[in-house]
This record gives sequence, C-alpha cells and structure tokens, in this order.
Amino acid sequence: MNIDEIRLSIESKMSKSVDVLVSNLAKIRTGRAHVGILDHISVDYYGSSTSINKIANVNLLDARNIQVVPYEKKMINVIDKAIRESDLGLNPISFGDSIKVPMPPLTEERRKNLVKVVKSEGEETKVAVRNIRREANDLLKKMVKDKDISEDDEKRSQESIQKITDHNIVLIGQIISKKETEIMAI
Repeated sequence: MNIDEIRLSIESKMSKSVDVLVSNLAKIRTGRAHVGILDHISVDYYGSSTSINKIANVNLLDARNIQVVPYEKKMINVIDKAIRESDLGLNPISFGDSIKVPMPPLTEERRKNLVKVVKSEGEETKVAVRNIRREANDLLKKMVKDKDISEDDEKRSQESIQKITDHNIVLIGQIISKKETEIMAI
C-alpha cells in the first residue's frame, strides 16, 4: 500500500462514517414529517422481513403527516401494526386503502433529550474519524520503520491526513448543529 492509497482509503472511510451519521440522524424524529422516518421499520411480507418503503408508496401529505399506500391492500393492517409497535411513538390512522401517519408535536423536554442523542451520535462519529486517522498514522510509521517511505514523506502525509480529518470534524459539527436547530424549531 502506498501513500496515495492510504489517503484515498481514509477519505473513503471517513466519508462513510459521515454518511452513517446522516442516516442515523434521519431516523431521529423532529416535529416535522419526513418519509425517511419509516425506512427502518420492517414488516413480514410473504415470510421475509421487508422495509415499508419496498411494499408501499410513502409520501408526505403536508408538514405534519405521512401517507402510506400499500401496493397490496391486504398489507394495510400489517403496516399499521408495525408502525404502532415501532419505537417512534406514532399512531397511524387507516383510511380504506391508505394509512395516514400524523407526527405528534414534541414537548420541550423531549426536544432536549433528542438534542442530547444527536450530540452523542456526533461524538461517536468524531471518535470513529479520529480512529481512522490514528490507524493511517500507525500505518505510515510502520512504512517508515520498514524503510518504504522517508520521514519527510511521513510528515507530509500526516499533515494531509490531519487536513482531511479536520475537514470531516467540521462537517460533522455542521450536520449536528443543523439537526439541533431542526429539533428545537417549533
């Protein structure tokens, strides 16, 4: 493995860590409706666990309501039950061939707890990014020890890796800040 491969590898790994953060934050419910909130809910569909968005059309009715229209009418009760039993605290309402999922407003206390969860997710991602940096730096030290690269190359590479790390830490901070603002907005 050479220096360029190491740099590309850490950029990719750090980018994936940030993507996981964004995905995890999308599951944290704010007072506003968004279709991604139902993505992790699965239902039994002919013997296999399938996410709701694979067996139904999920879209927004307005800022506070999601509409779920199953492709097969007989799945309405199954989807309704899965949404009720999820950890999201939602109460779906069945309307013949569709389900309306109203998003209840959040209390101030619940908002503050969600902000703590968001900050915790952000810290975990920052730790993951720093661990990726540490692994890359350890690899560079090994390469110097094995005389594959010079100490000057190691220094330049460490500076490059630090810039990539700093960029991702700032990006994580921006994502967290945006989500906090979204949660605290009434």
